Amino acid sequence: MLPVLLGLATAGAVVAAGYQSMAPTAQWYGRTFSGLRTLSKQIALTYDDGPNDPHTPKLLEVLAQHKVHATFFMIGQYARQRPEIAREVAQAGHLIGNHTFTHPLLIFESAAATRQQLVDCRDALTDAVGPHSNLFRPPFGGRRPATMRIARELGLEPVMWNVTGYDWNAPPAAEIEKKVTNRIRGGDVVLLHDGGHKHMGADRSQTVIATDNLIRRYKDEGYEFVTISQMRESFRLSAVSPQ
Repeated sequence: MLPVLLGLATAGAVVAAGYQSMAPTAQWYGRTFSGLRTLSKQIALTYDDGPNDPHTPKLLEVLAQHKVHATFFMIGQYARQRPEIAREVAQAGHLIGNHTFTHPLLIFESAAATRQQLVDCRDALTDAVGPHSNLFRPPFGGRRPATMRIARELGLEPVMWNVTGYDWNAPPAAEIEKKVTNRIRGGDVVLLHDGGHKHMGADRSQTVIATDNLIRRYKDEGYEFVTISQMRESFRLSAVSPQ
């Protein structure tokens, strides 16, 4: 019986470790920011895998129309390929973060390879837009202790999410909106995509439409759209304010 119990315990530990390495709100392997969880009236829209032609510029038009600022986690090789789009994002006042250079699943990368991915992306973003945020989002959300340690050593702050539109396979806008609205409670970090990690030119037209509709809906309900830095600052101020 004891070997069976030990085997079950080992299997359970493996499953738990795997969950913690991929679950966006898990904290076993190091602190990450994934929202306020305070039922605040703030929403942070975040977009991964750009810059992407032509959909990142189209998304910028929607955000500008609504006077909303978002956070873009860019892939370094695409920022290197289309620096003018990355600059357009920065010049519009949006926050830009590190999403590695080629978008590998970091739980399978060596420490040296992980560091190189982050450094190369940082350099590509700096070349494209100059100074930018120290925010970092691991591709697919995958991380392990070494991932977090290296990010911290490079001065990067990991950011995850607690709401996703599941838009990476370009479903209809209505499906993206439903996935988001089912989870929004306030103080949320929403994961969407303006690009695709496999190639430049990924179709994100439905995400652009969904973004327009989501902003209209939640602005009408009194929500404020903020960047990750603004949301974190709100959390810091609320934590130190006198009761």
